[in-house]
Amino acid sequence: MGNEHGGRLIFGTGAVTDEWDGTGPAREADASVQWLLQPRGGPQLRGPENFDRSIRKGIRLAEYEHVLGDHAERLKEIFPDGVARLWGATPVKKETHPKGTALRGQKVGDEVLFYAEKSFIAKARVLGLLRNPELARAIWGELEDGRTWEHIMALGDISEFRIPAAPILSALKLHKEVRYLTLVRAAERRRQMGLLNELLSGQKPVGGSASGGDRAAAPKKMGREELLRALSTLDADAPGEGCTRYGSLTLLWAIGRLVSGRSRLVPRDVFSREVGPLQLDFGDRNARVTPEVAFRHMERSRVWEVEGTEDEGVGRAPAEDITKPGAAAGLTPEAAKLLQQPLTRAEAIGLLCTSYLPDVDQDALLARVGLAGYASASGAVDADTEGEGSSDESPAGRRRRRVNSTRPERDPRLVEKIKLLYQQKCQICGLQLETRYSHYSEAAHIQGLGAPHEGTDKISNLLCLCPNHHVQFDKLFLFIDEGWNVRRSRDGELISTLIRHPEHAIDEECVEYHRGLCGHGRYFLGSD
Repeated sequence: MGNEHGGRLIFGTGAVTDEWDGTGPAREADASVQWLLQPRGGPQLRGPENFDRSIRKGIRLAEYEHVLGDHAERLKEIFPDGVARLWGATPVKKETHPKGTALRGQKVGDEVLFYAEKSFIAKARVLGLLRNPELARAIWGELEDGRTWEHIMALGDISEFRIPAAPILSALKLHKEVRYLTLVRAAERRRQMGLLNELLSGQKPVGGSASGGDRAAAPKKMGREELLRALSTLDADAPGEGCTRYGSLTLLWAIGRLVSGRSRLVPRDVFSREVGPLQLDFGDRNARVTPEVAFRHMERSRVWEVEGTEDEGVGRAPAEDITKPGAAAGLTPEAAKLLQQPLTRAEAIGLLCTSYLPDVDQDALLARVGLAGYASASGAVDADTEGEGSSDESPAGRRRRRVNSTRPERDPRLVEKIKLLYQQKCQICGLQLETRYSHYSEAAHIQGLGAPHEGTDKISNLLCLCPNHHVQFDKLFLFIDEGWNVRRSRDGELISTLIRHPEHAIDEECVEYHRGLCGHGRYFLGSD
């Protein structure tokens, strides 16, 4: 199996590749370093035993000289003492599996995080990559189907620890367990390094359960990254899934109030009257979550506060205080200020919908809380009626109302220019849809012109798409990642690489805005 990365072959089946590096781990400051989340494996696969033998103690190369082949010389260069730290992965049955993405995308200098028993237990840098089934069988044996751990990583010094994996996996929007080799791109690793360092230093991560002391020690100022991280970890130490759903519904409702210019804090009776029906219609009816429980859980997130209680600012208001007439709750001033920023607000809405409410009618939900325009990339259309309006009788006898509607004005010259540039071929699938006398394609705005998105009508904000992919892009089924790959919003599955013409400079800020709407914003991209 081969993969071109930066013009050099990463994997080689018979020879050491150009990606070998015997000079030691890459510098921590290297912006291209990725994470490789690697499960250690359980006792049934001799995971603990193999980790102790292959990583802690190391493999003596002299004992495997007969199966090293062309890899022998470079392995000895990397491990001059003759003891190699090696770890392997089995090949994938389907290349589209996320593990296949990891095998193709890993590179020398990446950092491996070993996972076991709901914790990250160690880390090391990749010093070399090779593919050698014979060596893998000699070290670890093989599975019943004949596969072996032939994709081998040669690792630098190992650093062992034990930290909970849940905060990092939640921030990365991954499964609650690491089930297979998983690649986390460099940009996303950089964003989560602060969280990893907090965990390694023994500090409580943002979004976790906080006592009064923890809250007092938390950073006083919240930035965009901290806000989105807090939103992505609503389920950390949550008393139940129903409570988390209630919390996400509450936050969407609060953002809707913010957009409409209403007060940030609301009395408990207003909260119950407005949010209670949301829980009935869109939440878990079996959860039996009360406003008191939601308030207490929400305060842990650092984006929500309760005023008018005796223990303000401690970290969790007592249930009996929340029921008092003077109690009011809402977004914190810092969170509200950040959510006034269009990109941050789009990312927050997309994150909440994707992470906690994937199975609800999001069009109906967002319309209900005053955020209808965020249900699609094109935004909402303003419709205004003058007085009572006038009506006509249709030929079929149905009455029709005349209304005055306003739509953002589009420059038809830009539409024709983008279609001509790509010769009417879809930038996602390459389809050139034929009609009787010509071809057909559609110009799609990346950041919609309509409210609330207020995108610009420029060719840098346009894509040439076929009708199907235009609808899917507009309905947030698809997003474009930082590497210009088109992925499915639901699970990050790769669909294609975006076709880009050299003369078409796409506005990356518009792409980032759309990606945020899809729930894969800047700080919480799903990595596969």
